[in-house]
Amino acid sequence: MNKYIFFLCFLFFISCDKIEDESKSKVETGISLELAKYRKLQISDVVYNLHFKIPEEKQAAIASRLQMLFKVNDLKENFLLDFNEEATKLKSLNINGKTVEINAFNEHIIIDKTDLVLGNNTLEISFDAGEQSLNRNDEFLYTLLVPDRASTLFPCLDQPDIKAKYNLRITAPKDWKVLAGAFEESAIEVGDFIEHTFATSDLMSTYLFSFVAGKFTEETKNPGAFDMRFLYRENSKEKIDESVDRVYKIHQNAIDFLEDYTAVDFPYQKMDFAAIPPFQYGGMEHVGAIQYRQSSLFLDKNATQNQKLGRAKLIAHETSHMWFGDLVTMRWFNDVWMKEVFANFMADKIVNPVYPEINHTLSFMMSHYPSAYSEDRTKGTNPIRQNLDNLKNAGSLYGRIIYNKAPIMMRQLETLLGKDAFQEGIQDYIKTYKNSNADWEELVAILDEKSTDDIKTWSDVWVNSSGRPIFTEEIEYNSRGHVTKFILHQNAEDGSDKIWTQSFKIQLRDARGFIKNINIKNMGKSFDVTEAVKGFKPGQILYNTNGFGYGVFPIYKDEVYTYKDVKDEVSRGYQFINLYENMLIGEIAPIEVYKFYLEDVRQENNELILGYITNGLNTIFWKFLNEKQREDWLPITEKVLKETLSKNKPKNIKKIVYNLLSKVGYNKSSQKTLYALWSKEGEVENLFLNENDYTALAMKLAIYEHPKSKEILEQQLIRISNPDRAKRFSWLLPSLAPKSTDRDLFMTSLLDKENRQNESWVLAALNNIHHPLRQTAASKHLRPMLAKLEEVQLTGDIFFPKRWLTSSFGHYSSIEANDIVEEFRRENPNYNPVLINKLLQSTDDSFKAEKIRKVE
Repeated sequence: MNKYIFFLCFLFFISCDKIEDESKSKVETGISLELAKYRKLQISDVVYNLHFKIPEEKQAAIASRLQMLFKVNDLKENFLLDFNEEATKLKSLNINGKTVEINAFNEHIIIDKTDLVLGNNTLEISFDAGEQSLNRNDEFLYTLLVPDRASTLFPCLDQPDIKAKYNLRITAPKDWKVLAGAFEESAIEVGDFIEHTFATSDLMSTYLFSFVAGKFTEETKNPGAFDMRFLYRENSKEKIDESVDRVYKIHQNAIDFLEDYTAVDFPYQKMDFAAIPPFQYGGMEHVGAIQYRQSSLFLDKNATQNQKLGRAKLIAHETSHMWFGDLVTMRWFNDVWMKEVFANFMADKIVNPVYPEINHTLSFMMSHYPSAYSEDRTKGTNPIRQNLDNLKNAGSLYGRIIYNKAPIMMRQLETLLGKDAFQEGIQDYIKTYKNSNADWEELVAILDEKSTDDIKTWSDVWVNSSGRPIFTEEIEYNSRGHVTKFILHQNAEDGSDKIWTQSFKIQLRDARGFIKNINIKNMGKSFDVTEAVKGFKPGQILYNTNGFGYGVFPIYKDEVYTYKDVKDEVSRGYQFINLYENMLIGEIAPIEVYKFYLEDVRQENNELILGYITNGLNTIFWKFLNEKQREDWLPITEKVLKETLSKNKPKNIKKIVYNLLSKVGYNKSSQKTLYALWSKEGEVENLFLNENDYTALAMKLAIYEHPKSKEILEQQLIRISNPDRAKRFSWLLPSLAPKSTDRDLFMTSLLDKENRQNESWVLAALNNIHHPLRQTAASKHLRPMLAKLEEVQLTGDIFFPKRWLTSSFGHYSSIEANDIVEEFRRENPNYNPVLINKLLQSTDDSFKAEKIRKVE
């Protein structure tokens, strides 16, 4: 009998193991599209009741508790809760009043369907909060959970189309302030801590849930709509006086515009914000509690027009997300670009009336076109809308195609429909899908009804395809030099048969100075302008003079030196952009572009155009000129920059010119000038440097191996008044060490994920270590950095993988670095294709430079 019982027990345990193995066999890491679709059907009406107990010690665990209320609509499969952390952090699990064993596997907690009921359920979990997305510092912490990082903090349903409400409690040290997505209802003292209880939040996706806690300065103001609470750690009185009121005003202006444009009132109970010193992005649109990088908001009285414009657009961008992304959210992260394109697109519309003195067409063009081209011209380019099989790969979708090409596309789309029809379509979209989710096809269907054009076909090329067109011209003249035939053609740069239907302008000027402007409207494969210019004798042809078209247009080498004299700023700016793009496809030599750009520095007084030119000079100098050319042209460059600094120029222009000198001036005479500025022994009239400028200059002088480098770095550390900035500078010092062996040790330490927590600091260190002057010593680290790329993608925030590459490989233009990339691709034929694309984007200049040198 005992043997029989033992045998039955044995069969029972074998059966249980088999059932458990079968339940786990269906569980893959991350959140697959298949799982997300099923859970959307299976679960609804989710409420998270969360309590996080934050200790004073940064290293101590954050004891936490979750009560999750939800409705079950289907019990065909087990219920998978996402928790991308060690299972040891899970302490207990209770389902509908019953304590059950924790079954955690492949980043999920498996809830057996037999423990659930159709209808309302309650789940309670005691756990230690995950650390990966807590961003803990000695005096503050903040969550950053986009795109799939909420599950690294607490157990949840981490997909955008299961929106939920939150009831949050945070227990934190007494002298800490706490900011979350809902209003604070109570603050009860518990020993040396305060328990902050917040009201029920608005409905939101998990990636939009957040809290900030720590030692902050707090201000509350009502700029017009309602009270807004602002937390920051900036301690410069000048920056605070110059910035705080302006930050509130920009938020209010954005709200006013968006309410009018969308015909939907501000959709949430509140909108507070926090400025965080080491924040990874410019900003993040958390419901009720936007987070910003502190340096992006706090500007001093000498800030350039471009810096002020950038701040305004950043705030407008994040405020726009309250409607575009937060209120109406993409169904799946393959449409993450939708929230970003609308935020960028609306930000441009919002800022225009606030800065009437700015040429906003020029601003849009200079902000978006160079960045979009920098990825779209590479072999690693991607469509605006990409496929996504698993949410764990969502972070790699982000890039300049989303942030810069998509707004260009949207502007073309608005032109195609007309502004009124476009706005009506957007209003219908918001009203139809508010507090819910939508995808691109659903928006296209709305817009298609408001247009006589085939928006779906148009979208297939602009949104679902990658690349850009190269325009060519077919021109014939008679014996007197008059045009008898003029046809413009476009062909896809990648050799495909794609056609980008688009509109733009061209301009012809004859020897007398007579101008003929031609509108190219909805151009397809070709556009015949013969009749419009027949009999005209052009001395100059300028393309895309309204900065509206997208692609590479023809140039005439003997005309490029006339570009600087083009009066219209938009046209002049685009000619500079187009010239650079022609250089990269081999139509003109880098040294010729360098000469032309440098000459224009003497006379260019538009901040946006000059900023582009000086950035181009810096890139050409370090990546496209050989060592001899750099040595030959640095004294000439130095002379031009110093002469320009000595002239009576506005302070914003002088700051841009100074920035270029600091980036290229590694020779002794330039170092002498830069050291005089750093030591404040020499002054340039109308050139104003702030603490951040002096810090950056100290680092440059160390890289240039100034004889007093050690003294400069020591003194600069003492000079820094803000403790957060001083801590950052101290952390970066090993990356500036004069001995390559010391830098090697520091670089090797960054290969451990524990040392990459402050990602913005890591990127600054990489830029120092891999500076062109240090690449002989640093190139040995490139292979190990590639070996860590997948880990960087899984453990870092959304922009970090690309920036990991651009801050290292992005500085190189050598055959050795290119060979490392090619060898890596050969050895890893099945590597993550999205990450390979990031690598190709980051190294495109290097491969182009090698190709150009071979031709020369």
